[in-house]
Amino acid sequence: MTENHEHHYTEDVQHHLKQVEALLHRHELVATLVHKQEMPREERHELVETILHKRHLAELSDKLETLHPADIAYILEALPIEQRLIVWDLVKANRDGEILIEVSDAVRESLIATMSREELFEATEQLDTDEIADLAPDLPQAVMRDVFKSLPVEEREQLRAAMSYPEDCVGALMDFDMVTIREDVTLEVVSRYLRRFDELPDHTDQLFVVDREDRFKGVLPLNLLLVNEPELDVATLVKHETVTLHPDDQAEQAAQAFERYDLVSAPVVDEDGKLVGRVTVNAVVDFIREESETDLLNQAGLREEEDIFASVWKSAQNRWMWLALNLCTAFFASRVIGSFEDTIEKFVALATLMPIVAGIAGNSGNQTTTIIIRSLALGQITQASARHLLIKELAISGLNGLVWGSVAGLFAYALYHSIPLGLVMASAMLLNLLLGAIVGLVVPLAMQRFGRDPAIGSSVLLTAITDSGGFFIFLGLATIFLIH
Repeated sequence: MTENHEHHYTEDVQHHLKQVEALLHRHELVATLVHKQEMPREERHELVETILHKRHLAELSDKLETLHPADIAYILEALPIEQRLIVWDLVKANRDGEILIEVSDAVRESLIATMSREELFEATEQLDTDEIADLAPDLPQAVMRDVFKSLPVEEREQLRAAMSYPEDCVGALMDFDMVTIREDVTLEVVSRYLRRFDELPDHTDQLFVVDREDRFKGVLPLNLLLVNEPELDVATLVKHETVTLHPDDQAEQAAQAFERYDLVSAPVVDEDGKLVGRVTVNAVVDFIREESETDLLNQAGLREEEDIFASVWKSAQNRWMWLALNLCTAFFASRVIGSFEDTIEKFVALATLMPIVAGIAGNSGNQTTTIIIRSLALGQITQASARHLLIKELAISGLNGLVWGSVAGLFAYALYHSIPLGLVMASAMLLNLLLGAIVGLVVPLAMQRFGRDPAIGSSVLLTAITDSGGFFIFLGLATIFLIH
C-alpha cells in the first residue's frame, strides 16, 4: 500500500467514525429532549419510537450497511461502551460473525456479553472453520457445543484440529479453504474445474497439487496456468521446490518466510506429507500486528490488551502487577539512597545530579533492549552470537559512557566548581551505562530462555535496575572520593 493510499484510507475511516458519532449525538440529543417533555409515559415512549428509530437510528443503520466489517470494527473500538452497544444493535445479524472476528479481543468480550446463546450461534455459524477456531476461546462452551453439532463431519474435524494448536503455531494460522488438483490432468481440465467455482478462495495465487491420498506434490502458480497451452499436463509445470510449513512450526518462522520469499500463500503439510491446509498473507499480517501490539503492551508492563473504554476498575486491575513490582523496586531504590544519607547531607549537590546518572543509563539500556527484542523476533540471535553481542553492546556503552560521561562531568564542574565531583559524575555515568547494556541484553535473552515473551516487563525491569544501580554507583563513588 502506498503512502498516499494509506493516507486516504485513514481519512475515510476517520470520516465514517465522525459521521457515526454525529448521528449518535443527534440521537442522544433528541432522546434527552423527549424525556424532558411533560406528558404521559406511554405517549412519550411512542414519541421516542417515532422520532428516534425512524430517523437518526435508521440513518445510522443505513450508514453501517455500506461499511466493510473491518471499518465497523474500528468504529466500535473507538466508541464508549454505551454508544458502542447502540451501534452493535443496529448491525445486521448476518454480519455479526465477520465483525466479531475483526474487533480486538477486549472489545469482542464486551459485545459477546450482550448477545444471547442463539445470537452467538447464528453469528458463529456464518464463519469458516478457521475463523470459528479464532473466536472459540471467547465463546461460551454451550455455544461451541451447538456449533460442533451443526458442522459436517469433515469441518468438525478441521475445527477440532485448528483448536488443538497453540496461538503461536502455524496450525492456528492456517485455513482449509483452498484449491487442490492432480498432476495427471491437463490445464484445460483444471480451467474447467476452476470455472465451476463462484469465486476462488481469497489470496489464491497458486493451486496445490496432491495425489489420490492427499500427499502434497507441489504447486501450480496461476500465472503458469493462464499463459501455457491447455493441452499441457499439470505434471510438466508443477513446481516441486516450494516453501512448505508444518502445523507445529512457530508462527514467527512462518512470518519470516513470507517476508523473505514474498509469499502470498504457502501449503501446510503434516508429518505424513499430507496437505492439511494453507497459510495466507492476510493471516500472517494479522499475526505480525497482534504480536507488535502485544510486545508494546508487555514492554509497558500491561498484562493484556485493554479496551480503552473499559471500566476504571477493570483497567486498573490490568495495570496492577507491574505497578506493584515498580513500587517494590522504588522502595529498594529509596533504601539505596537512604543508606547514603550522610553523604548527601555533606554534599547536597549529589541529590540534584543523581537522576541524570539513572535516567541516561535507563535510556541507553532501553535502546539495547529494543534492538535485542527485534533481533530475537527475527531469529537472528543464537547462543554462539550472544557473547559477541554482549561484547559489542559493552563497547558501545563504554564509548557512549566516555563521551557523554565527560559531558556530564564538565556540566557538574561548571555548576559546582568541583573537579572531584565532575570525575565522580563521569565515572558513575560510564559504569551505569555499562550496567544498562548488560541488563538490556540479559533480560530479554533470559526471558526467551525460560520460554517467556522477551518483551514482558523488560522496560520496567531495566528501569528498576538502572535506577537502583545508578544511585548506588554514584553515591558509592561520592562517598569514597568526596567524603572520605
